[in-house]
Amino acid sequence: MRVRWAVVLVASVTAVTAPMTGLPGLPDAAASASSVPTSASASVPTSVLGATVPASGSLAGPVPGNPNGRAVVPLEARAVDTSRPNRVVGNGTPASCTSQAVVNAVAAGGIITFSCGPRPVTITMTATAKVRNARPRIVLDGGGKVTLSGAGKRRILYMNTCDQAQGWTTSHCDDQETPQLTVQNLTFADGNATGQRADGGGGGAIFVRGGRVKVVNTRFVRNRCDPTGPDVGGAAIRVLDQSRDRPVYVVNSTFGGAAGQGGACANGGAVSGIGVSWEILNSVMTYNTATGRGANPARGGTPGGGSGGAIYTDGNRFSVRVAGSVIQNNSAKEGGGAVFFVSNDRTGTLLIEDSALRRNRSAGFETKGYPGIFFLGAGRPKIVRSTLR
Repeated sequence: MRVRWAVVLVASVTAVTAPMTGLPGLPDAAASASSVPTSASASVPTSVLGATVPASGSLAGPVPGNPNGRAVVPLEARAVDTSRPNRVVGNGTPASCTSQAVVNAVAAGGIITFSCGPRPVTITMTATAKVRNARPRIVLDGGGKVTLSGAGKRRILYMNTCDQAQGWTTSHCDDQETPQLTVQNLTFADGNATGQRADGGGGGAIFVRGGRVKVVNTRFVRNRCDPTGPDVGGAAIRVLDQSRDRPVYVVNSTFGGAAGQGGACANGGAVSGIGVSWEILNSVMTYNTATGRGANPARGGTPGGGSGGAIYTDGNRFSVRVAGSVIQNNSAKEGGGAVFFVSNDRTGTLLIEDSALRRNRSAGFETKGYPGIFFLGAGRPKIVRSTLR
């Protein structure tokens, strides 16, 4: 998986501004508490027996994503109708919404909703919820009221079609059509995949290999994975392989949102993929950090990593499209304060449209003329009606 490149392009401070026609981005103060409260400690439960009702200013408050984003969302990327669930976590009270109930529901699959009472709740996961590979579809819908917390101790959600412990369903595990996982109207907080190095590790909130995954109307705050290493990434989401090379959709979602709320990992402070395409639509990525040191592959005497403050992608043929989104105030100790993109065979493409990338610090290197971006792929990044500075 290691990225092999020999040329480092020196950092540039040149601003790139494509023609603008009413940028559908947040204002310069976009990462204010109106997106995600700067202090969410009140939502951390004092008991792990069930869900707790957070005080005012909980994570399950403002609508996630970029409210001014105007990217068209394809039908397959939209939220799933969950009006007729197969399973409901809880019986109407916070105490009934337990970690074990979530684990059981995810293992059983189908459309899953929550009944935890009228107020927002946080469910502290005492174990990682794992998708069984024989399940064709899993939809996890928090109704805008549910936070799943890893308590800074564990990964929250896991799906891996090549993990025989979750059921072996095909000899082509890296390209099977199912399971198809949707998470929507949720908050994932304080997930931590540190030390989880199987299949490259990463994915403090969500790890996926195979099948399909999409994320809609969801918030990710304070998620973590290993702080150093050249082959680990995705503080919030790590994806390896998708069926028929279809993209991962991230729609109307927020990663970080305010100072102190962002994710941190060796690479990819928000999301990371290997040979995986992404469509990030009408979303916000702010205050995320790539914490590694030594880049990929690691320079001698360093532990490696530090690339992709928000987005880290590598592999061969894949694409990344960012549309109607705001990516700002992210940082990388090495390259690509906003986006690190390396297509090893130089066939991959990067498209940024109707978006704003601002104040994303690349401490080591970035591609000249593209502030916050390090790109090795087909041609040059395509920037349409967007601002980079």
